[in-house]
Amino acid sequence: MGVLQPLRRLSDSVNQVAIVVCVGCILAMLGISFTAFIYKLVTGSTLSWTYSLARLFLPWIGFLSMTISLRYGEHVAMTLLVRSLPRVMVQIAAGLCLAVIALFALMLTWYGWDYFTSATQVYMVSAQIQIPSKVTAIVVPLSGIIMLLHLVNGFSLLEHFIDDDDVIGELIDSADGEHRS
Repeated sequence: MGVLQPLRRLSDSVNQVAIVVCVGCILAMLGISFTAFIYKLVTGSTLSWTYSLARLFLPWIGFLSMTISLRYGEHVAMTLLVRSLPRVMVQIAAGLCLAVIALFALMLTWYGWDYFTSATQVYMVSAQIQIPSKVTAIVVPLSGIIMLLHLVNGFSLLEHFIDDDDVIGELIDSADGEHRS
């Protein structure tokens, strides 16, 4: 248990950084689009590079938001089916779910790294702005590593372990404990 607690704190910190980066990417996209809009209003002509530059932020937003949603348990799940299973089967299903997530994260990291190292193109945003494709390609293995890091949180990533009967029972018990005068 001595190793898990620092890793969980690291997972939370990395998640906060991912949130800030996603928000920064969205704000940058909005800033670029707003700049293009104002330029069009003022000059009547368009800037050719704004659309190309703004769309370079999309992979970062997409991949990092995937890791954020995993951390908060907001991923594809068959909750109704899983909750209808006996407790032992729920634990087995949750373990299999975590194993599939881990396999996906490993593949994202492994093949993403190969994709990153072989990315040699240069995005020609404009004649003056040239951005290497490695800038967008690095997010693929990075998101796989972040997903693997989030797996240290274990079953808390899955919503299958919220027992509705226990929650309802606690609410009923607390209501029964109230005395009306």
